[in-house]
Amino acid sequence: MEINITPIDTACILLEINGMKILTDPTLDNAGKLYYHGYGSVSRKTENPAMTKEQLKDVDLILLSHHQHKDNFDVNGKELTSQVARVISTRNAAKVMSNVTGLDDWESCSIEDPRVKNLKITATPAQHRPWWIPEFVSGKVIGFIIEFDGQQNGVIYISGDTVYFKGIREVAKRYRVDIGIFHVGSVQFRYLTGLGRYTMNGRDLLKAIHDLQPNYIIPIHYKGWTHFKEKEQTLKQVLASSVNLGNTLIFAPYGKRLKINK
Repeated sequence: MEINITPIDTACILLEINGMKILTDPTLDNAGKLYYHGYGSVSRKTENPAMTKEQLKDVDLILLSHHQHKDNFDVNGKELTSQVARVISTRNAAKVMSNVTGLDDWESCSIEDPRVKNLKITATPAQHRPWWIPEFVSGKVIGFIIEFDGQQNGVIYISGDTVYFKGIREVAKRYRVDIGIFHVGSVQFRYLTGLGRYTMNGRDLLKAIHDLQPNYIIPIHYKGWTHFKEKEQTLKQVLASSVNLGNTLIFAPYGKRLKINK
């Protein structure tokens, strides 16, 4: 089983499984613009994607954790997604996009593809907000479990935009995770909600790792926008404080194709 992961931008990665191309959270605009994310939240994109939408037109499936925030689904990302036949996201996303299959927490969808037998995508819960903020402010978000025949060491887990909360512990109870792909960055809008976080920071990630015990740990969604408040170097220092991670922790540069030996 050949698995390759190419980080592209923010939470956008190209996951290739036996040649099948799965794209997550398409953010493909160039840097420089200000974006409005709702409820008074504004931020600027500061880095360019490693690939363009033209280079990604042959993707087979898009996994979109949520559609309401521009740092996970921007203008070029929307344009590309409209051209892809198979998209899995939230129920809310399915209401506004005709090519989307919407899933509730723990609901699954089977995908037929001869390259990846018995491929199944399951939505996992995510809490994209501080605990005191109601869900309607940030909107519904999901993560993903990816299962298929031949997985000997566990599933692939993509956290989606989330803080550390009880839903991650529930994932650990239900699944053995081989490859964990985690959205971090410590997103904050301090002029609106103070130090309340909308995604995990390094310390939260260590808690998630403790629960899930993945064989591979791949942090994403930690640079490229002004609302990321934990810098890359700080994140690496926090994770380096854990002597147990060793070679399981992988920071893959944008645009570099990472082969996971299986």
